[in-house]
Amino acid sequence: MVIDHNFWSDCSVFITGHTGFKGGWLSFWLSQMGAKVHGYSLEPPTTPNFFTVCNLEKHLESSGIGNILDIKQLHKALDQTSPEVVFHLAAQPLVRESYDSPLATLETNVIGTANVMEACRSVPSIKAIVNITTDKCYENKEWTWPYRENDRLGGHDPYSASKACAEITAAAYRDSFLADANMNLASVRAGNVIGGGDWAADRLIPDFLRTLDNGKSLTIRSPNAIRPWQHVLEPLSGYLMLAEKLYREGNPFAEAWNFGPNEDDAKSVSWIVNQLCDRTPGAKWQTENAPQPHEAGFLKLDSSKAKTKLGWKPRWNLETALNKTLEWHQAWRKCDDMAAFTRSQIQAYTNK
Repeated sequence: MVIDHNFWSDCSVFITGHTGFKGGWLSFWLSQMGAKVHGYSLEPPTTPNFFTVCNLEKHLESSGIGNILDIKQLHKALDQTSPEVVFHLAAQPLVRESYDSPLATLETNVIGTANVMEACRSVPSIKAIVNITTDKCYENKEWTWPYRENDRLGGHDPYSASKACAEITAAAYRDSFLADANMNLASVRAGNVIGGGDWAADRLIPDFLRTLDNGKSLTIRSPNAIRPWQHVLEPLSGYLMLAEKLYREGNPFAEAWNFGPNEDDAKSVSWIVNQLCDRTPGAKWQTENAPQPHEAGFLKLDSSKAKTKLGWKPRWNLETALNKTLEWHQAWRKCDDMAAFTRSQIQAYTNK
């Protein structure tokens, strides 16, 4: 299966978290296919950011600044835009920040998700909802096998726990309310997503690029930790394919889905940093020796269901993903037209 551009042309789409990294890429991609994209989010989380650098607002049908915890404003935004498809990405997305702000993380990721589901169920135009969570929603046993969609949910840190709770909350709304309203809801779980335009703190590649731009040396916390790395366009392509299926075929696809890289692209943090240093002369790194909050040491995803039932599969291997990420950042540093450059990367991905 491939993404059907005709399906998305003139389709009304509502995206929470459109000012964030993944939400920005998704909003831009949909706009390029002719979708009428309505965004609802807090202000961009960093300076610089993908939303501003790509002048994304001019590509959207509407862009609203609001909090998913404000259910009245959220419901008003949904009601006014009458979307057919909803992508819920708004979240507190960082593990380490969840240690500093556990209650805020839980409130945003759990109550915020409930608010989105509650607001959606009274908007009859909605036919498909894709709830974006994370690979960290699984109870991590540090085993060597990839996690499947039917493995147990859990979380050691507040972020992971909040995402497991968001999965349970979304499933409860699907079973109790949304199915009866002919709204088809799926949850999606991706790996460690990389790509141009991510300036978040406490993420490996943004931290590397920040220290590189500042002429400093990168300090990393867990060089041996293994993660399922993938370019941002990989899971987004899966989300788009799944949303089409939810809209057209409904209930058989209204469940949880993994969109991870091929198993060979689950690599250690040190492998990633060494690859980045090989591509950027003068870059250096060292290990942080101070005690750190707990983070998972080993994590992989099994995407067999998406490959079998959707025909989805990764297109760019990890080395290509790293190259594309660095190319985007280098283009930004040269003050290129980043909307045009982003469009060219999406085109290269779809042509692949």
